[in-house]
Amino acid sequence: MKIGIFFGGTSREREISFAGGRTVFDNLDKALFQPVPIFVDSLGQFILLDWQYIYKGTIRDFYPPVSALPPSVHHLQVYIESLGELSAEERAEAIAQVGRKVEAEQLPLLMDFAFLALHGPGGEDGAIQGLLEWLGIPYSGSGILPSAFGIDKIAQKNLLHALGRPTPGFRVIKAEEWDSTDHAATLAYLVRELGLPLVLKAPRQGSSIGVSILKTDDLAKFEAAIDKSLFRKTVTRADWQRLGEQDRIAWVQHLTDIREGIGLPVVINDETAPIYHPEALLTALTEALETAEAVLLTNVDGETQVLVESFVAGREFSCIVVEDPNGLPLALPPTEIVKGEEMFDYRSKYLPGLARKITPIDLPEAKIQEIREACEEMFRTFGFQVYARLDGFVAHDGRLFLNDPNTTSGMLPASFFFHQAAEIGLNPSQFLTYLIRTSLAARRRAGLRPVKLAQLLDTLDTAVAGRQHEATERIRVAVIMGGYSSERHISVESGRNIYEKLSSSAKYAPVPVFLTGSSDEHKLYVLPVNVMLKDNADDIREKIEHAEAGEAAHPILERIRREAGDITRTYAGQALAQPRRISFEELAQLADEVFIALHGRPGEDGALQQQLEQYGLPYNGSGVASSSITINKFETNKRLREAGLRVAEHRMANKLEWRADAESFYRSLETQFPYPFIAKPADDGCSSAVKKIKNRAELEAFCRLIFRTEEDLLAGPAEVLNLGFKEEFPRKDAFLVETLISRDGAAHFLEITGGLLTSYDENGQLEIEVFEASEALATGEVLSLEEKFLAGEGQNITPARYAPDPAERQRISNEVKAVLRRVAEVLDIQGYARIDAFVRVRAGGEVEVLIIEVNSLPGMTPATCIFHQTALAGYTPYQFIDRILEFGKARTAKAVPAS
Repeated sequence: MKIGIFFGGTSREREISFAGGRTVFDNLDKALFQPVPIFVDSLGQFILLDWQYIYKGTIRDFYPPVSALPPSVHHLQVYIESLGELSAEERAEAIAQVGRKVEAEQLPLLMDFAFLALHGPGGEDGAIQGLLEWLGIPYSGSGILPSAFGIDKIAQKNLLHALGRPTPGFRVIKAEEWDSTDHAATLAYLVRELGLPLVLKAPRQGSSIGVSILKTDDLAKFEAAIDKSLFRKTVTRADWQRLGEQDRIAWVQHLTDIREGIGLPVVINDETAPIYHPEALLTALTEALETAEAVLLTNVDGETQVLVESFVAGREFSCIVVEDPNGLPLALPPTEIVKGEEMFDYRSKYLPGLARKITPIDLPEAKIQEIREACEEMFRTFGFQVYARLDGFVAHDGRLFLNDPNTTSGMLPASFFFHQAAEIGLNPSQFLTYLIRTSLAARRRAGLRPVKLAQLLDTLDTAVAGRQHEATERIRVAVIMGGYSSERHISVESGRNIYEKLSSSAKYAPVPVFLTGSSDEHKLYVLPVNVMLKDNADDIREKIEHAEAGEAAHPILERIRREAGDITRTYAGQALAQPRRISFEELAQLADEVFIALHGRPGEDGALQQQLEQYGLPYNGSGVASSSITINKFETNKRLREAGLRVAEHRMANKLEWRADAESFYRSLETQFPYPFIAKPADDGCSSAVKKIKNRAELEAFCRLIFRTEEDLLAGPAEVLNLGFKEEFPRKDAFLVETLISRDGAAHFLEITGGLLTSYDENGQLEIEVFEASEALATGEVLSLEEKFLAGEGQNITPARYAPDPAERQRISNEVKAVLRRVAEVLDIQGYARIDAFVRVRAGGEVEVLIIEVNSLPGMTPATCIFHQTALAGYTPYQFIDRILEFGKARTAKAVPAS
């Protein structure tokens, strides 16, 4: 069956939709379905996307293509709406570089079924559902009416209120009323009617976009919150003049961000001519504020109303409800969202490890059942179909409030969507199959082409039944993930991605294995799918500890698994097990080879590789000796410098020296490294504690944090270094100090990350394939964790833009690749790796490559830029992973002569 996956879209949630579409594309059971990627751009055009672009980190990394961009002083990445009013020819030219434009009437020729991974307006509001109904294409999820209702928070509140259902008190503020009333009086009225805190929402947005919490009776903050929900912003001359040139650029970038800012295009003071491009806005603001005291920026597609709710103090949860095989609602186990005082915002929702998700919510069984029944009732009341995500609160007094039902859900690998389905034993691939089958049945019940859909249902049911009885001999791969370092959450993301890529293949049978413990003892556990899909490494470790303590499954889980028994038996075939500890000897019996998805220590340091070699288990990445060097950034720099390669000036700074005489320690560093310089751990990655140190206060704060004895961060130093919410900052006995690599007068200067892959030629000699490097764009002082791993956050241009002229760009690229190959040779890198560097291009064309670090087991999360690079070389992510595994087997065979 050909499955058209619709992703991207016109809404502010398009990046999460893009990432979710990729998850669906990867996890569809390839024995049952053929995925057809339909990228919807922000102008609403349908594009049959070339496969390699699915693996870009963000939409802006590939669309609009670089050739379609206007000349730009600051090289800012933009969406296609920032190119202004394009002609039909210009639109067609942009599309032709990434795929093929598809007219609506052509869609039925491409697909049998449409899987909707779209979010927000244009995706969840009934519009695309209506088009597909018109075309006779069955689609996933709810139909037209429940979708239209499901996106309108105000309509939902009015219905819940009319039915007497418990929901937080609310009021609605219309934009035209707001502009003509006394703001202070409005705030006083809302505080009197609803109390504090107040929750302000954009009524047709998801992913917490346009949401604020007002905790105090503060008029300025209230006005800012209203503006945020209406997607507009007042800029004063005083504020603008306080900003330097670089700060103004950063401010405009943040303002025009579709998730946290107001987006583009905008109008100034209700003028008729929109401003499309951030650089045009930069100029327009500067000119307007020369004469005006303040200007009002308004997004042309902003909201016209603001929903204001009373704040519910209590436990927050989210519950996926699906239709069972009889068409009745079945609530999966509700998940509790555990956080501090912070709002569950876009960043917390989609970056692993920031908010704890506990399934089921930690409440008595009767209360959880009350939540489930209330969610099932809302599902019926609103007429939802197939599946929905219902959010709510349990107040401190026990009252239950339901809020913001969604007819779709985020579809990242560890989102609520897959996380809760795993609790009844379905992996992502199996759950998607069930939803497609259920959607076909729902569309047929509603009268859409009943004869054709009956045939599709019969064909699918037969194929699903056949899958349960297949007896294929597949290669068993233990995917080891987790660890106990600051990189553990990203390691789980990498491991899950590898597992999902392998499990959808016909060649491999992956086995998820979690590593925990300490440097003294590595503990290995085989994971069932429900534990593997917990939100992060800490949640997985907690579930293992509960299992080891002999705790039985939560009674509500047992109940839901019984209720979902028909689904599980049909689509998964077997019941869930408990996490099980295994020895390395048992690992060798369980698996034919190993994929190490760990980052930092352990994993990249050679210790784990040494144990695997003892049992003859092939593994990915470099060998023991090379890994033990590249894990240490100081030792890596030293080896490379001795080989004549360029690296930053560097030294180790030790805790003992700091403790003995802190003042002498600081002066010694300041003498050798003028401010600003870089301080970072020598053996941690994922941007953990990588800081640009600009003065003595920051140096002292960095030392106090990294040399601290307690686990928790110290509040004062953390504030000095502007650490983000739950930012990882490991404790070490020493750290690495490096000179800050700067432009140094070069005509062109950029940060790059380049991947490579090794193989053996027919004579058994090692060959190194170096890919086109990616240009990494940091919005802050260094590349952040979010820019590397949060969907839609990082900006990577692949291939790197070394020069505007294609021939000159390729010449420089070849020189850079030659240096990266030399790095691999010097360090004896094998398998694959990622090398980070800065590149300076002098006015005369001379190329200087300064190496920053080497990752022998680079991140393999779904959107990591190594997949962008391998796609340019013609490898799908699965093919790249397959090549890595094949090399590991070949190396093991080469090391053990035939007896």
